[in-house]
Amino acid sequence: MKQTMSTILQDLFNVIQDRKVNPRQGSYTCRLFAAGENEILKKIGEEVVETIVAAKGEDNERLVYEVADLLYHTLVLLAYRDIELADLEEELTRRFKPG
Repeated sequence: MKQTMSTILQDLFNVIQDRKVNPRQGSYTCRLFAAGENEILKKIGEEVVETIVAAKGEDNERLVYEVADLLYHTLVLLAYRDIELADLEEELTRRFKPG
């Protein structure tokens, strides 16, 4: 069965949150949590630059790859700060309410 984007994001976010509570040796996500917010922010900054470079000079496949990395690192930041996807959904709903 094909997953929807929202299901995939929620599943990924659930794994990220689980890594925060139940660290696993060798997990990149756990290394980010252990390194702290500044390291997570640094990675987001790197991914933003890579996304811009891909958008300006590379094909769509590379752009999608970099946006996925940016989204993953953003989800790690949200989990680090104990922000739920529902909080993001609520904000987006508030902004884009029809009418």
